[in-house]
Amino acid sequence: MSNQILERPKSLTEKQFHYCPGCHHGIIHRLIAETIDEFDLREKTIVVQPVGCAVYIYEYFDTDVSEAAHGRAPAVATAIKRVSKDKFVLTYQGDGDLAAIGTAEIIHAAARGENICVFFVNNAIYGMTGGQMAPTTLPGMKTATTPFGRDVKKQGYPIKVSEMLAPFDGVAYVERVMVSSPKHVIRAKSAVRKAFKYQLQEKGFSLVEFLSACPTGWGMPPVEAAKWVEENMAKQFPLGVYKEVGLDD
Repeated sequence: MSNQILERPKSLTEKQFHYCPGCHHGIIHRLIAETIDEFDLREKTIVVQPVGCAVYIYEYFDTDVSEAAHGRAPAVATAIKRVSKDKFVLTYQGDGDLAAIGTAEIIHAAARGENICVFFVNNAIYGMTGGQMAPTTLPGMKTATTPFGRDVKKQGYPIKVSEMLAPFDGVAYVERVMVSSPKHVIRAKSAVRKAFKYQLQEKGFSLVEFLSACPTGWGMPPVEAAKWVEENMAKQFPLGVYKEVGLDD
């Protein structure tokens, strides 16, 4: 007789994900939803949705969800948390949303030490709009707008969000992870749980950065894309904890 060891998180709806095969958004959604369930926060959680491929996140999370204009999720999350301190508030943002048009928003939310969780999905490209160069595109990486590869003499260097935000006094926790293999998924889940604890203990701003595959935008099969994350992205964006002020238990 077999025992059921895995079930769909209650914080996810029955809606099937629309993401491309091999995209990591689905794994990241599940990790966050599992953690909402584990902390029994489904009735208290408000997700501030992104733009880009994950814009339909309101169809997948069985929680309250608020829309935000492009790049403004940290400002919307700030307002929600300040007027409803009993709510658990998180943003879910990609590299165009957070590291391009929303750069000022995320910097000031971090500097203010807003007691919110930010889940940042870095796939080094603008996946939804045709695969253009993003602020996080790797040097030499070919995109729709850098067909010969990103030339740092012309387009500059990638923005490293975790390294940029960690030094702010208001930041309590920053970690970069990836979900390209079961080992890394387990590590990523631990980071999500820790970010939740920082908000629940009112420690301040927390961010988990996920290195994520975009097989369609990169023009690779899913397995090759996952391998590319490990062999190339993780070299440009090293994994690890960049800030941790400590939890009460």
